[in-house]
Amino acid sequence: MQAESLPQHLGDASSQGLVLSPEHQAALQVSLELVRRNYKFNRVYLWGKVLGLGGDYFIVQGVDVDELKSRKTLYSFNCMDWKLLPPATDEMIARSMLIKGRFTGDPSHQYKKTVLRANNEDQTDQDTDIKVKEEERLTATIELINREAAIIPRGAFIMTPRGEVHKNRSFEVFWSLQFERGNKLVILRNLLWPGFTFFHVPDTTQFGFIYMGLGEKNMDFPFMI
Repeated sequence: MQAESLPQHLGDASSQGLVLSPEHQAALQVSLELVRRNYKFNRVYLWGKVLGLGGDYFIVQGVDVDELKSRKTLYSFNCMDWKLLPPATDEMIARSMLIKGRFTGDPSHQYKKTVLRANNEDQTDQDTDIKVKEEERLTATIELINREAAIIPRGAFIMTPRGEVHKNRSFEVFWSLQFERGNKLVILRNLLWPGFTFFHVPDTTQFGFIYMGLGEKNMDFPFMI
């Protein structure tokens, strides 16, 4: 959700139990404008929050002129001091998905996982230790949620002749899904990543998504359908 319309959009998502304290909302409204200026972003979005045992990761993403390319991710514990996350790679995602359990809330924490891998040379199996920093796991989890859960309504963006993806100012749509507030709000909840919610105000350009959860995929999802 966009920084400039944060109070309204947080209100749209609050019906699903996704709320931020007034203190965090106030801090975000100030700091996100500073993030936009300091990192020279064209626009900044509140992505959400990953809950940790010792602290919660507040996540924002910044974009340049193109809405889809070169998107950068930052995290904070207090909604004021932000740190840039490294880009996620497929290898990082594969290693991070081997780690199970809650985030500790310490980005320097290092997980250790022993996995069994086949040795193709002598056709034997051997144990291999995999080490993953929590900061890498956080990056990988955010990227995976974006790939598997993020929603962009058809027509919300347009591609310019220069190949850049911009917001479509004439975008309007109407969804017939889960309605709230007397058919004035549409909500979609993701069952694979509990805590991910998409919202849209019909017949307007107002839409967005937010994630607030443990950063763990619902592995029981296949048994729920």
